[in-house]
Formats: sequence, C-alpha cells, structure tokens
Amino acid sequence: MTRAGPGLVTSENARRGIFRGAFFLFRGVMLAWGLGAIHSAWASPDIMQWQTQAGSRVYFVEARELPMVDVRLLFDAGAVREPDDKYGLAQLVNGLLNQGAGELDATGVSYEFERLGARYGADSGYDFASVSLRSRSAPAVLEPALRNLRRVLAAPTFPAQAVARQKQRMQVGLERKRQSPAAIAREAYRSALYRAHPYARPSDGTEASIATLSRADVVNFHREYYHANNVRLVIVGDLERNQAAALAEDLSAALPRGQPPGPLPAVAPLPRSEEIRIEHPSSQVHILVGQLGIKRGAADYFPLYVGNHILGGGGFVARLFQEIRERRGLSYGAYSYFAPRRELGPFTASLQTRGGQQEQARQVLRAMLQTFIEQGPTEAELVAAKQNITGGFPLRLDSNSKILGLVAMIAFYDLPPDYLDTFTDEVSAVSVAQIRDAFQRHLHPERFVTVMVGPVSATD
Repeated sequence: MTRAGPGLVTSENARRGIFRGAFFLFRGVMLAWGLGAIHSAWASPDIMQWQTQAGSRVYFVEARELPMVDVRLLFDAGAVREPDDKYGLAQLVNGLLNQGAGELDATGVSYEFERLGARYGADSGYDFASVSLRSRSAPAVLEPALRNLRRVLAAPTFPAQAVARQKQRMQVGLERKRQSPAAIAREAYRSALYRAHPYARPSDGTEASIATLSRADVVNFHREYYHANNVRLVIVGDLERNQAAALAEDLSAALPRGQPPGPLPAVAPLPRSEEIRIEHPSSQVHILVGQLGIKRGAADYFPLYVGNHILGGGGFVARLFQEIRERRGLSYGAYSYFAPRRELGPFTASLQTRGGQQEQARQVLRAMLQTFIEQGPTEAELVAAKQNITGGFPLRLDSNSKILGLVAMIAFYDLPPDYLDTFTDEVSAVSVAQIRDAFQRHLHPERFVTVMVGPVSATD
C-alpha cells in the first residue's frame, strides 16, 4: 500500500497515469514562483508524539483551521504477516471489520457513521493494514463516531455470511485481474523480484487460497495482529493536545493487549537478470524493467529521489518521457519510481507500446537506464528538479488528509520526527555526484528483471 507525497521516490499519481502526475508537476512549477517568496516563512506541521498506557504509539498534529478530525490506525497486519498458505487473509480481515460489530450488523455500523456525516475507511497492503475515520470535531458528532469506531476495532463479529460474501468479491476481483495485461505484468514482475519472500505473495490472494480461508482464520488473524501493542495511531485536526491524548487513550484501551510480531526476513538480492514474456490479446505491450531498490529510511533516499525525478518521476520533463514519447513516439508515457518498504521495495521503469515495436521500446528504455546510472544527470537538470520539488512541497501539506498520510508514513516506518522539517534542505543538498554514486551502488542492469505482457510475439 503506497501513498502520494515525499514518502515515495515518485508519486502514486505517476504510477496510475503519467498525465495526471504531469498535471501536478506543472502546477507545482507554476506555483513555485509565488511560493519561493514565502518559502522561508513556511513551516511544516508540528508532530507531537507519545505512548498510551496500553502501549500504542501516538502521533498528533493540531490543525484548527477546519472543524474536522482525522484518525488513522496502522496495524502491522499486512500481507507479509499471512501464513504461507493463506494468501489474501489480511485483505479479507481488513474488509470485514465493519461488516458487523458488537450488537450491530453491517447496516447498523454503516448507519451510525452516516447519520453523523462521518467517513470510515479501511485499507490493506503488504506492510500494514489501516483503519481510518474522518469526523467533525464537535463533541456531539465526534464522540459517537469514535464510539462506533471502537466497536469496529475491538468487537467485530465476522458473520459467516459476510465472510462468504467478501470472499466472493475477492474472487470476482481476481477474475477481472486476469483480463488486465497491466495487472498480469505487475504480478509476474513482483514474483520474479521477490521469489520466496513474503513480498512475492499476491496480497489479494489466489483462487485456491481464498477458497480455503475460513471464519476461524479471520478471527485468529484479527486476534494476533489487531491489538494495542501492534498499532500506530495518527490524529490530525481540530483538537488540543489533551483532547487528542484522551481520544488516543480511549481507542487504545478498547483494544486487546498482545505481542508485536517479529522482524520480516531480509530480501535476497537477485542473482542474475531475467526476462519474462507473456502473450496476451491486448493492443499494447506492457513493459516493466527493474530490480530491488531500497528500504524506508535508507541513507541514499534523497539522492535517489531527486535522481529519479529527473529520470522518470517528473512527468512531462523527465528524461524517459521526453525521449520515449516526445522524440521517438514509442509510447504515450514512460516513467520510473522507487517504492521503499520496510524491507527492500522495488525500483521500476515502465511503459506501454504498440504491439510490434516492443523490442525497440525495450532497448531504448534499458539503454536510457544504463546511461543514467553511468553518467547521472546534468547540473541543469538537477537545478530544475530541485526547484520543482522544493517549490511544490507545501502543496503536499495543504490539507489535513495529506498531512495525515505523510505523518502515518513517518509513524509506521519510524522515520525521523523532523522528516518534514528537513525535507527541502535534504533535497537542496543533493549533488550530481551523489546521484550518480547512489544509482551505481543500488541499481545493476546486469540483474534487471524485464516483464513484457501483450502481443509479444509480434514484430515490425
């Protein structure tokens, strides 16, 4: 599970579509002129931290501009914690929390949030699973909304009919995924990168694994991982420090106690390059090229972040886009990103191209990666990238929801508490030599994985 902003080497928007990412890039460039004059006066949010009596870590940002409160709980309960034969269990559990809790059925739980105008959310990825609430800060609204959230967190009933219904939805999702060449490419790429590591498993399960999941599996997974000693609690909004502390104590005390899970196994480096071609009746060939990247909190994060912005993460002005789309017309867009995780996350460069010209596109993509790794960017590219990143940085903190996402990342991955304060200084300090050195130490084309899905047998 990934999020936009400075937590990734490129934004999630860029992964989902180069055009959307480029729009925000353009907006950041245009606003940088105005922001530059006030940048020295801009301050990042003050993140307060403490621990509840039950042992939950709390991160709080006071934001009084709007009468709203955002709460997010991040449990170390992602797909990496599933038993080896229970793929999809973490997603199943997370999706069932609000399908019956305490004395209420799913309709009753939903009604309690809706009548208050509160918004409940849940999400599950590889490293963690999250539960969130957005509510007005007025006590007459916030208190019953939190009471319902406590019920969902601490007393889900996991009705058998809801388990069966959710499993059926997951199976339908897998059927849709089989029709998507992009999804097929991502799955083959992930499997080749991670092999026997838990990151290799499909977080949404397989047809066979989902069929075996039982209500007992759901109950046991919830009991093992959804407890006060395995959660980071993030609060952003219209509260004073003492009010946030009372809120956190209330939620934390409602959860059972438990033992935090152990560390994840290390990801083994790739021994050699690999090329995977999967025939699919699509008009476009989806191409992914890359290898293992970095962990969250890596010392080389900022040189890699800035370097990748120049290479493939900067929208219309990035090298890959300019060469592969603008000059050669081989694709509507090409991009690259690092996606750090608790253990090594992937580095990926990707494009889609018309069937019949995939070999040319693949060769150009790999050649451009090789050149950038060997030579790094020019000074002019670096100056432009720094201006864009630092000028647009305040836009990544211009709403409570954006602040919530960034603080959640800081909380779960134990990043320095001054991460947001020092972000622009870290970016500004990056040099061409540092980018070249970091890329050469972390990326090795002789061990790249290449995945091609589509009419790959067609040639010009």
